[in-house]
Amino acid sequence: MKKIPWLHIVLFIATFFSTLTVGALQTQTIGDIIKTPSKITAGLPFSLALMLILLCHELSHYIASRKHRVKATLPYFIGASGPIAGFIVSLLAVIIGLPLSRIIVTKGLEGGLALGDSLLFSLLSRLILGELPESYDVLLHPIAFAGWIGFFVTALNLIPVGQLDGGHIAYALLEGKHANMSKILVLSMLILGFLFWEGWIIWAILLIILGLRHPPVMYWETPLNSRRRLISWITAIIFILTFIPVPFKVMP
Repeated sequence: MKKIPWLHIVLFIATFFSTLTVGALQTQTIGDIIKTPSKITAGLPFSLALMLILLCHELSHYIASRKHRVKATLPYFIGASGPIAGFIVSLLAVIIGLPLSRIIVTKGLEGGLALGDSLLFSLLSRLILGELPESYDVLLHPIAFAGWIGFFVTALNLIPVGQLDGGHIAYALLEGKHANMSKILVLSMLILGFLFWEGWIIWAILLIILGLRHPPVMYWETPLNSRRRLISWITAIIFILTFIPVPFKVMP
């Protein structure tokens, strides 16, 4: 008799309600939600879009592990993995959500927090919404915001350092050069942190604590075939397209 995976279920439910609350707070105040709990359903578009992204991230690794007979647990809903699957769903969320977004005047909003753009998000925004006049910006629909977060998480996962998803891919592709690349990239993140966004300093320190080296694989003598090399380069392109040098910025 199989045991019920209570921890996985609890983490899934906790993630759902936390994203539901965040989504609701985009349109409601915490006071409104406390007085009328049913208003929390306003967070469903954001929550469902982001949960779908996370689900595809997590299940992609799990399915790949089962396919290759690698022992793996069910997904823990505390983060994201499976960058290609998550990227595809994030892309769909952005394409669906951007036409539902509103263009607003930013004059008078000085000092407010704005989201940064990746190359891909900026391109999609221009294609779907057109070139914005000066002093105007986009107020993202919750679905588009979930897609933005999906892009951001995908880029973080694909940083080719240590044992991040990108680190696994870089180790498989570059083998012995992986350790040097990790050191160079962490140094680059520290520089980015001092020049652009302080969050990169925290992220770099966290990666140093977690370790920059990758443990050796079991079948190190088996080279990557051409299909897997192609997938590796596709993930590198996805990383470049979704990376945001300044994820959050203060409006001038």
